[in-house]
Amino acid sequence: MDHSHSYSLEMPLPLDAAWLRLRDLGVAHHYVPGLTGTEITTALKEGVGASRRVHQTGGGWIDETVTSWTEGHGFDIRLHRGEEGMVAPFREASFRYWLEDAGASRTRLVLTLSYSLRWGMFGTLLERLAMGRGVTGNLRDVALGLREYYLTGNTVTPERRAELKRAQ
Repeated sequence: MDHSHSYSLEMPLPLDAAWLRLRDLGVAHHYVPGLTGTEITTALKEGVGASRRVHQTGGGWIDETVTSWTEGHGFDIRLHRGEEGMVAPFREASFRYWLEDAGASRTRLVLTLSYSLRWGMFGTLLERLAMGRGVTGNLRDVALGLREYYLTGNTVTPERRAELKRAQ
């Protein structure tokens, strides 16, 4: 992958409690902005090979398949549309959810999006001019939503997400 962006924050949850929530692949729509539903599409519900389809506002969807799984800490997922690969501008993309013990019953969440772009030099220019900031902002929004959902159990609405961003 040519590009990688990360965002991290701490949560007032012990690592084991955060991991119990993170390992549930069926709840992404409660904290990821722009998702309307999550459907597990394999017999596996967790671990390498488990796959989900996340449904987006406006009717789109993306498949997410677990490619690595580290019990108690996190996993990597490959983003794709069926067997077609990823939609433009991405050639390929993967997302890492990772948890680290931050001490004092706290957990550090680290989200990373790694990707390569289509279009050669134009893709590189696109990354430099716009993609990086947008990706980092999206990672922040996912992290804030995930922390809120893990702490409250409530689906994060656009209004609540805006409040969380203002309070940051």
